[in-house]
Amino acid sequence: MSADLKQQVIAWRRHLHSHPELSHQEYQTSQYIYDQLITFPNLEVKRMTKTSVCAFLKGTKTEGTGHTILLRADIDALPIQEEADVPFKSQNPGVMHACGHDAHPAMLLGAAKALAERGTDFNGEIRFVFQHAEEVTPGGAAELVALGITEGVDYAFALHVNPDYEAGQFAMKDGKLTSAADDFEIKIFGRGSHASMPEVAVDPLVIGSEIVMALQTIVSRKMPILSAPVLTVAKFHCGTALNIIADTAELGGTIRSLDAKVRVDARQHLETIVTSIATMHGARAEISWELGCPSVTNDAKLTELSRQIAGDIVGEKGVIELPAPMFGTEDFADFSEAVPSSMQFIGVHNPSFGEVFPLHHPRFKLDEEALIYGARYFENIARTLCP
Repeated sequence: MSADLKQQVIAWRRHLHSHPELSHQEYQTSQYIYDQLITFPNLEVKRMTKTSVCAFLKGTKTEGTGHTILLRADIDALPIQEEADVPFKSQNPGVMHACGHDAHPAMLLGAAKALAERGTDFNGEIRFVFQHAEEVTPGGAAELVALGITEGVDYAFALHVNPDYEAGQFAMKDGKLTSAADDFEIKIFGRGSHASMPEVAVDPLVIGSEIVMALQTIVSRKMPILSAPVLTVAKFHCGTALNIIADTAELGGTIRSLDAKVRVDARQHLETIVTSIATMHGARAEISWELGCPSVTNDAKLTELSRQIAGDIVGEKGVIELPAPMFGTEDFADFSEAVPSSMQFIGVHNPSFGEVFPLHHPRFKLDEEALIYGARYFENIARTLCP
């Protein structure tokens, strides 16, 4: 990659970082990406939704074995007030690129420019997908798959920045990379009273507390040990005064799972426990679900290719094997369900930053040197599969 293109990738990222937009609101972001893409030769650029952009580079060679591949970058930001000490901070109050969705499109733009400028003398097709709304459910990936972006695609690839690793490192694994996520809200309807007369109440706080403790048995007693989900109750609201037993309580949380059957079973166990405990105490419970995306599943063959490509860029010592899946979610899972896929993590920490701030943190920042490794990864994947 030329020095000029390297500086351009960084400039793209800084512009996107300064102008973050939330999911389904990426109008200026997608227009900016569109405006860059239409300056590249040989690309067909489309707007499949109002806030996403897709570009198509089609080869004209017929001899040899080429493939149709999809390279994806997500572009939405988060509702976070930025606290990172960088000169190109967010100009949109309360909105920040704290998950690398500024770096992802910048890397893919760099690869798209390099590949478009090599011309069409190759076999296959490359689809560059700048996807909206990864941070919400349902995500933009499912929408684009439904609109046909994966039709005819042989393989799909993605990168995600990760501050747990330094720039110059890639982390990857075969099989399950992320978990599925199902969020729940529980509302308990009891009967309130004065705190001095608890015997006439049906106390939703006590009932809710019992539910919270009982839900822990789903993981510890009702699921296979090696495929047990993660269940967290993260919200519990009840009452507004110190001397009043409230009528209602509200709980909420999430179930993260890797196994499709366990995912369903865990929800069923939760519903049984909640309704049974509420009924036993003379209360009533309502449960609502927001079913998220499935797990990202990495194809073994494509991940091995990714190891080779990444190793050629940063050296074998820079390629790290993940020991286990992470229990975060990623809607690239919808691509991985549609076609054989592989998603990798790319390190973005620099020791000079000091403390490592995780994704979704208001002080998250990244080493822009990593952008070049990521752009080269996308470019070399395409050159290998579309020779």
